[in-house]
Amino acid sequence: MTDKIRYVRQLSAESAGVAPGRGRLQGRKILVVGGGQRTFDAATDPVGNGRAMSLLFAREGAHVAVADVNRASADDTVQRIVAEGGQAFSIEADISREDSVNRMIDEAREGLGGFDGMVLNVGIGVGALGLDGVDLKEWNDTFAVNLTGPMLCCRKALKHLADGSSIVFISSIAALRSGSQLIAYDTSKAALGGLMRNVAKEGARRGIRANTICPGLVDTPLGRHTSAGRPSRSAAGVPFGRMATGWEIAYAALFFISDESVYVNAQTLAVDSGITGL
Repeated sequence: MTDKIRYVRQLSAESAGVAPGRGRLQGRKILVVGGGQRTFDAATDPVGNGRAMSLLFAREGAHVAVADVNRASADDTVQRIVAEGGQAFSIEADISREDSVNRMIDEAREGLGGFDGMVLNVGIGVGALGLDGVDLKEWNDTFAVNLTGPMLCCRKALKHLADGSSIVFISSIAALRSGSQLIAYDTSKAALGGLMRNVAKEGARRGIRANTICPGLVDTPLGRHTSAGRPSRSAAGVPFGRMATGWEIAYAALFFISDESVYVNAQTLAVDSGITGL
C-alpha cells in the first residue's frame, strides 16, 4: 500500500518576504509595538511577526516607529529598514507600565509628525501547563503585558491618532480554542477580543478602525523556542503541512492597516491554514 503524500503549501514571494513593495502605505505613519524580536539561534532565526510587519510597512511606503522592550532588537529592525531605503526609528518601551506607554506614544507621534496606524504585537506565555500550573504572579504578569498593555496603548493613542486611522491587535488562535494549555496566555488573548471591539466602537465615531489577527503556528524565533520545550508543537496537524512565516502574518496586518480594508471594523481573522475552521 502506497503512503499518501501529504500536501505542503509552497511559499509565495510574499510568504518568503521577497515580493517588492507596491506603495500600499505611501505617506502613512505607523507605530509597530513589538517590532523587534527575540533571538533563539542567531545564525538560523527566521523573521518574527513584528519585524516582518515593520519591514513590510516600510517597503510599502510608510514611515515606521519601531517600539520594543528590547532597544537593541528594535534598532536592528530599524537598521534593516534603512538598509532597504525605508524610513524608521526605534523606541524602547515596556507596555506593562503606563508611564512607558505614554512616553512611547508621545515619541512616536513626535517622530512621525502624527500617526495614523498602530499594531499591537505583544504577548508573553509563561508558567506550567494546566490550571494546576497557574501561578498568581505569572498570571498577573501575563495579563499586564497581553491585555493591560494594549489597553493602555489604545487609551493613549486614541487621543492622538488621525481620523480614519487603523489599529491592529495581534492575538493568537489560543484565543479561539484551548490549544496552548498555558491558561493565563489563552485567557488573556481571548480577552483581547473584548478590548478590540470596545476600541472599535469608540473609534468608529472618528473613522478609526480596530481589528484582530489570530495567528496559528508560526515559524519565528519565539515559536522555535516554544517548540524546543514542547515537541508536540509541530506542523503535524496543520492543514497546509507547514507553519506560517512571519511574512504571512505581516501581509494580513498590511491588509488591516491599509485603506484596502477601510470598511472592515471589529473583525477577527485567523491566519492558521484553517486549523480553527476545519
